[in-house]
Amino acid sequence: MFELHHLTAVEQLDWLRRGEVTPRELVEHYLARIDRLDGALGAFERVDADAALARADEVAAQPRAAALWGLPLADKALVARAGRETTFGSRAFVGHVPEASDELVQVLDTAGAVSLGATMAPEFGFPSYTEPFAGRPARNPYDTALGAGGSSGGAAVAVAAGLLPLAPGSDGGGSIRIPAAATGLVGLKPSRGRVPASSGFGSLAGLVVAGPLARTVADAALLLDALAAPPASPAAWATLAPDRDDDGPFLTAATRGEGRYQLAVTTDSPWASAYEVQLGEEARAALDAALASLDALGHGIEELRMPEEPGYAPAFRAVWQGGAATLPLDDAGLELVEPLTRWLVERGRALDARTLAEALAWLADYERRTIALFAPYDAVLMPALAMTPRPVGWYDAEDGEENFAQQCRYTPYTSFANVAGLPAITLPVAVTDAGLPMGVQLVGRPGGERTLLAIGAQLERRLAWQRRHPPMW
Repeated sequence: MFELHHLTAVEQLDWLRRGEVTPRELVEHYLARIDRLDGALGAFERVDADAALARADEVAAQPRAAALWGLPLADKALVARAGRETTFGSRAFVGHVPEASDELVQVLDTAGAVSLGATMAPEFGFPSYTEPFAGRPARNPYDTALGAGGSSGGAAVAVAAGLLPLAPGSDGGGSIRIPAAATGLVGLKPSRGRVPASSGFGSLAGLVVAGPLARTVADAALLLDALAAPPASPAAWATLAPDRDDDGPFLTAATRGEGRYQLAVTTDSPWASAYEVQLGEEARAALDAALASLDALGHGIEELRMPEEPGYAPAFRAVWQGGAATLPLDDAGLELVEPLTRWLVERGRALDARTLAEALAWLADYERRTIALFAPYDAVLMPALAMTPRPVGWYDAEDGEENFAQQCRYTPYTSFANVAGLPAITLPVAVTDAGLPMGVQLVGRPGGERTLLAIGAQLERRLAWQRRHPPMW
């Protein structure tokens, strides 16, 4: 039987604009699914049903040209919305109600979106899995004994299970791409600076940017168009005539899916000098499936070897810990946070200025070397994850050092793109014998999101992953 969530986000927006469904009717549909299904999934930290219905009625009275007019989505629990409890995934911030919204919230509201609440995230977004002590685990809708990755794990679960048409996430070391790969979604980390409201420039080493999680490449492009809107831009800015031939809506690139490109493939990771990185057979099979399809589509492909980078792990760890050191936690707050967070904060506060400055300088030099290494190629194909989705409870909850090592072994291919500021997209190209989605990652040149979307669209047409859904669909 047909239901509204069976439509893509692009199709839902079209239905809204043509009056086939109202913003309130669409919100009511998703609220009913959340009420029925989310108890077993843990996608949402908070559901704001009354506020969402009031917002839907407000949007219905506004011009329909806004980029996301009437589309339901949700804020990540790490993002502040005025007047709503924002915990940042931590027991130390339970009951915290901000007076002002983050700029990202304002951008999405201006685009006409309707927030249904907040999606689950791990404490302060540091882990690459979503099992916060302050909330519920975000469970993989393909197998609820497994996790959904992180830190945008709740957002990924909501989109994969049809509780939202699409969702914004944030990515400081893979936090969009990891859960997208684990739950069979398209996840796009934009270039540093691409999204003004979450550009990366405000975070240590420029790591954290906002981007979309979606079921299709076109849906991801639709949300990226809204996120990338310049400050004070008109509601329909993405449909305006481009200033240059290579400009224009990201949705256009994703819809056309045109071009033949020069690609490279690698399974090398900068974490390999510090941790034992082993590519699982399911991850290798997904990479091989992507390679076969890209070759059949006529793209040029050659192998790329990335050099050993023994300085990467200590430099990234120092910056990750340095970022944690800035959290507004006093001694009482530190008693409430999780062991991983406490380990990061204490290590970060023990760092001297010279060590942190040297780490930042090393990563800046790594950025330049990586951009130069990737420059001959339109995109570089890599695994998205080294393993299948991990079971809930798999990570060591008490030992911060071991927990960090486990995360590096599971996700050794994502953080370098944040360090280099490069755009990267995960695409759900394969399914394991057990029925679990497995993705691959394409990393582009600076500002190369349109190329990634075009290649993604070609693979999507060939592999039809948009037709695969978890049991509760």
